[in-house]
Amino acid sequence: MTHLNSRRAGALTAALGAAVLIPATVAVTPAAAATTPTVSCASAKAGLATKLQKDITAALANRKGTIAVGLYDRSTKTTCTLRSSSAYDSASVVKVTILATLLWDAKKHNRYLTDREASLAKAMITKSDNTAATTLWKQLGLTKIKGFLAAAGMTQTKPDPYGHWGLTQITVTDEQKLLKLITARNTVLSDNSRAYILKLMGQVISSQRWGTPYGAPSTVAVHVKNGWLQRSTHGWRVHSVGTFNGGGHDYMITVLTHGNSTMSYGVTTIQGIAKVIHRDLAAS
Repeated sequence: MTHLNSRRAGALTAALGAAVLIPATVAVTPAAAATTPTVSCASAKAGLATKLQKDITAALANRKGTIAVGLYDRSTKTTCTLRSSSAYDSASVVKVTILATLLWDAKKHNRYLTDREASLAKAMITKSDNTAATTLWKQLGLTKIKGFLAAAGMTQTKPDPYGHWGLTQITVTDEQKLLKLITARNTVLSDNSRAYILKLMGQVISSQRWGTPYGAPSTVAVHVKNGWLQRSTHGWRVHSVGTFNGGGHDYMITVLTHGNSTMSYGVTTIQGIAKVIHRDLAAS
C-alpha cells in the first residue's frame, strides 16, 4: 500500500482495502511458471532443520510467483532462509520500520511521542492507514530513516529515491534483523519502544491478521504486519512479517512474495508456509 505522485502513478495501483477479509484457501490459475526452490535450514535441535526444510519446500511446491522466506527461533537456534537477499517493493510492511525510526529518533532526543504521533502510529500499524504512514514518513525525512537503517544494520533496505515509502526495497535478511531488534534487548531500541511496537502489532485489526499468524497455536502471542500492493510489473506483492512467543518458542517469520496473480493467491502461499512452520516448531 502506498501513494505515488504523477511520475509513477501510472505504474502502480495501491491496494487500499483495509477491511478486506482474506479466506484461508483460494483457487486461482496464475500465469507464471511454477518452480520448487530449495530452502536452507539449520537448527541446534536434532531433526528439526530437516523437518522444516522438507515441509516448507512441500508448501512451496506448485506455488507461482517469487517467494522469499525467513525463520528464526531463538529457543532452538533454528534458522531457515530462501532468497534472503532478494529485493521486494515493501508495500505496508515498511510501516514497522517507520514506527521504529520514530521511536529511535525520539529516544535520541530523550522525549516521548506526542499524542499526535501516537495516534498516527496506532492507525498506521493496527489499520495500515496510508495517510498516517505518509505523514510520519514526511515528518521523519530520509536522513532520519537512513540513520535508523544504519543503526539497525539494515544495509539491504533502500528507501525509494522519489519518497514513496511503499516502494522501499526490502529483503528477508533485513526484515528479520528488524524483528530481532523488536523482540530482544538491544542498544538501538529501548525496552519501552520495543514493547510499544509489539503492542501495536498485537492489535492489528482482525481483517488484516492473515499471513504469518496462520496456524499459530492458541498458546502463542502473535504480532503481525502485512503489506499488499499491485503494480504493472510482477503483479501483486503480498508480504507478511510476524513475531511469535509461547509454547517454549520465541520466533519470527518473514515471507515476501511477488508475481502473484491476485492478492488472495499470495496470502494463500504465505499461509501455507506459516502453517507448517508453526506445526513443526510446536511439535519440537
